[in-house]
Amino acid sequence: MMADQAAPLVVERIGRDDLSLRALATLRMTVFRTWPYLYDGSLDYEAAYLDEFLSADDAIVIVARVGDIPVGMATASPMATQSDVIKRPFLAAGVDIGTTHYFGESVLLPQFRGQGIGHRFFDEREAAAKAAGADCTAFCAVVREENDLRRPDDARDLHDFWQKRGYRLAPHYDTHLSWKEVGDVQESEHLMRFWIKKF
Repeated sequence: MMADQAAPLVVERIGRDDLSLRALATLRMTVFRTWPYLYDGSLDYEAAYLDEFLSADDAIVIVARVGDIPVGMATASPMATQSDVIKRPFLAAGVDIGTTHYFGESVLLPQFRGQGIGHRFFDEREAAAKAAGADCTAFCAVVREENDLRRPDDARDLHDFWQKRGYRLAPHYDTHLSWKEVGDVQESEHLMRFWIKKF
């Protein structure tokens, strides 16, 4: 379903009762299917992931919508409630994961980019993290080789955006996540690198 571009664009934090996991799962699959993730997902997997990620009391989801149609979303949840593969680099570094918030994703359909929505997603998540007592926020992003032939000519590098938001690359916090890429038969591991901001 296409969003009605004449309707006002609203960015808001929503509660679990207002959340359509299937609609947000579809959005994640659409955005992550493109570079740099090239993710070939399924609705059932996505819905289960979101349900687990948002199960923590302090987990939040922010939605950008046009009318009733979600065009972007961002999530955050306490680091202590994350899977071992996410927590492990922080625990190994002696970080207090009890005061760290993890940002799961920030996805937005291409036609709605460049309107400040990405900043709103970060503003809302950082405010929620501070309200929950966090003094640090973190997220991870996939690492791709510079000479990867699948990289589009117009690929956007978000490093400058993240740095301007106060995030710094943390190369010693690497981890790996597995997913099936477009065109592949099975899942493969992908190097993920964390970006961290301390308040």
